[in-house]
Amino acid sequence: MSRPDLNDAAWRKSSYSNQAGGDCVEVADAFRAVVPVRDSKAPAGPMLCFEAAAWAAFIGELKAGHHRP
Repeated sequence: MSRPDLNDAAWRKSSYSNQAGGDCVEVADAFRAVVPVRDSKAPAGPMLCFEAAAWAAFIGELKAGHHRP
């Protein structure tokens, strides 16, 4: 899987992030095959790209409550 050009990506912060420096995850939604993910506290830092189907399955599991501590 090749990494998409993310120079003009529109990032959105997770609804679980908070303004007090909580866990801040951002995703860029405009890509069909992959979902780029980064730490909003370090936007120039490393990013991960997940296959869209794998990301959707992961989010589905979280919403279903299967990964609660």
